[in-house]
Amino acid sequence: MESQQKFDTPRTECALHCVLAPADLAALAPLRARLRAALTDWGLAALADTAELLASELVTNALQHAGTGARLDAVVTAERRLLVEVRDEGTGLPRPRPADADATNGRGLLLVEALADRWGVRLRADGKVTWFELQG
Repeated sequence: MESQQKFDTPRTECALHCVLAPADLAALAPLRARLRAALTDWGLAALADTAELLASELVTNALQHAGTGARLDAVVTAERRLLVEVRDEGTGLPRPRPADADATNGRGLLLVEALADRWGVRLRADGKVTWFELQG
C-alpha cells in the first residue's frame, strides 16, 4: 500500500505539519525521518531519538485506535521546548496501563509518560489532541 502522508514544513519557522491517512502505518518511517531532519535543522538534534519514539507511539495509537487519520504538528516554543501534538477524530481517552509480560503491545503511553517532560490529552469537539513536550 502506498503511503498517503502529506508533509508541509515551513522553512521560516520551527514547525512541521504532517497529515496521515487512516491506518497508514507505512507513513511512520518517513514521518520519523522528517521529524529527525527538522530537529537537526532547528538545532535540537539531541532530542531526535526520544522525539521520534514518542511521536511514533502517539501516531500509532491514533491510527490504530481512533479509526481515522491523524495530524502531527511539531513546533519549538519560545522557551526552546519541543511540543508535538497528534490530532485524531477518536473520542476515547488514551491512558497508560500495565501490559502483560508477554504482550507485544500496550507499553506506548508508559514510554511517553516516562520520557516526556510533560504530556497530556485535550478533548476537542472533533476528537482529541494527545501531546508531549521535551526540553531543548
